[in-house]
Amino acid sequence: MVNMTHNEASVVDEETFSVRRSIQIAAPVDKVWRAVAEPQHISRWFGRTVLEGSGVGAIGTMTFPDYDVIPLRVEEFDEPRRITYRWNNDDALGALPDSIDESTSTVFTFTLEEADGGTRLTVVESGFERTSDPRANLESHRTGWDLELDKMVALVEGEA
Repeated sequence: MVNMTHNEASVVDEETFSVRRSIQIAAPVDKVWRAVAEPQHISRWFGRTVLEGSGVGAIGTMTFPDYDVIPLRVEEFDEPRRITYRWNNDDALGALPDSIDESTSTVFTFTLEEADGGTRLTVVESGFERTSDPRANLESHRTGWDLELDKMVALVEGEA
């Protein structure tokens, strides 16, 4: 059994309607980059991810068990330091799988930096003020990022 790095939980900033989590991962930046930027790796710890194309403008979907297909688009791509995705995942709105509604979608950015012999990964998701229930969605995504990123750390560190 690998001892997983202990990381602080996500925090909600109600003034900026964002969720943030910074974690330390005992793995090199290039390995963590693959985990957050390559669909076959994202699919192992997050939702089943399919992207057409690569880099800025790549579009696709993320699928979770017992949940709708979520449209996804890459907004920023700076390998291996920063990647931003936009997605429609407002629980109250049934989005079409092939369209992202700019007026209700949120964006999440992964920023990676070398730190303490491994990688410091920060995720910030923002735009919740545009969703149907900002406070509930903030809380839902706060707990979601804790769960999903802990799975990613276990996966990446287990293979390091």
